[in-house]
Amino acid sequence: MRILLSLFSLLFCFSPSAAVQELKLENGMRIIVNEDHRAPVVVSQVWYQAGSVDEVNGKTGVAHVLEHMMFKGTKSTKPGEFSEIIARAGGRENAFTGTDYTCYFQTMEKSQLELSFKMESDRMQNLVISAEEFDKEIKVVMEERRWRTEDKPEGKLNETFNALAFKAHPYGRPIVGWMNDLESMTYEDALEWYNNWYAPNNAILVVSGDVNPTEVFDLAKKYFVKLPSKEIPSRKPQLEPVQRGMVRAELKAASKLPMLQMGYKVPLLSKEDVNNDTTAFALEVLAGVLSGTSTARIQKELVQSGKSLSAYASYPMLSRGDVGTFEFVVTLNNDVEVSDVEKIIKTELKKIASEGVTDQELARVKANVIAGDVYEKDSMFYQAMIIGQLETMGYSYKIKDDYIENIKKITSDDVKKVVEEFFKDDTLTVVHLKPESV
Repeated sequence: MRILLSLFSLLFCFSPSAAVQELKLENGMRIIVNEDHRAPVVVSQVWYQAGSVDEVNGKTGVAHVLEHMMFKGTKSTKPGEFSEIIARAGGRENAFTGTDYTCYFQTMEKSQLELSFKMESDRMQNLVISAEEFDKEIKVVMEERRWRTEDKPEGKLNETFNALAFKAHPYGRPIVGWMNDLESMTYEDALEWYNNWYAPNNAILVVSGDVNPTEVFDLAKKYFVKLPSKEIPSRKPQLEPVQRGMVRAELKAASKLPMLQMGYKVPLLSKEDVNNDTTAFALEVLAGVLSGTSTARIQKELVQSGKSLSAYASYPMLSRGDVGTFEFVVTLNNDVEVSDVEKIIKTELKKIASEGVTDQELARVKANVIAGDVYEKDSMFYQAMIIGQLETMGYSYKIKDDYIENIKKITSDDVKKVVEEFFKDDTLTVVHLKPESV
């Protein structure tokens, strides 16, 4: 499973009073604990810095396949028993794979944290990947690819867009993998991935909830400190060539309505000088000006006008791969030309490049940031989630503390400047989904 969560929503989750402490074990594993004593609940997440960005051609999807195999038994547990043991203890568990990481998590009553650690430490070093279980599970993954991508027009649209936008960078490959790669994948491929990347020195344990950090650190030492570190494969630089012209494609797919996805190459948040990176925070504000509420520009011009069923703009802001696109995704009504929708979006961008944004728009976006902090900070899961995401992508979790202030500093001129500089046809990728008979 994949969870797509924007920094814009995640960074709201933290209470200003949240206490975070960390410890690094002798084998290189890091433990980060976020105290939150409002309920007798604890969330435990193990993050591996291994995602689809680390895959090679011919083996796409192996990170996600290994995620599935992590529930198929160890030297001391049977296939499926991990989930059964957590459920019997009253807990919930799952996992997800992204471009930059893979995460395994449990939500438990706080007294059951030791069980979580025991189970995770076991499968970090004792996983059993048999040909028999792999042959069963690879069929499940292929079916997941069918219903998530091949049978969903929005999935096919996004996959086509990424493949066009990124010529050399692995972000152009689907997290779930290409079907041909899944069909030819073997249990040895999954085992190789496990042996390469699943080690304590390539993992971060994040705990959030009603816990005492010292007690968590003691438990972590008990279950993880004896696990041997490994030599992690060196990561080659993966740079996307500069785009020097618009890239456009038409995709035919079974869909009731036409769709459009278009995106401009833009810089992401600096890992070296976060608080002085006006560009990234201005792009973040721009996304809020363009979409997200009924008064945002794209919603007014496309949805409220009746030209489209849905429309939104998004900016990823963070990635381990240091490359991204500011995107627009629109589901059009049947009687609307895709060229007209493109024109409307570009017209709004030109207005901002010429005039900036209004004080009211800035106030709305900044108020939404503050409101989000109030309404969403109650989730222990997402408190842990943002720590894990930031750390595995190469940022410090501490940058969350200054997020609101960095957004508040953005001016109309800052937003105007980023549109002028980055929103040009030479960096634009456009995919139009044309409906076929459903």
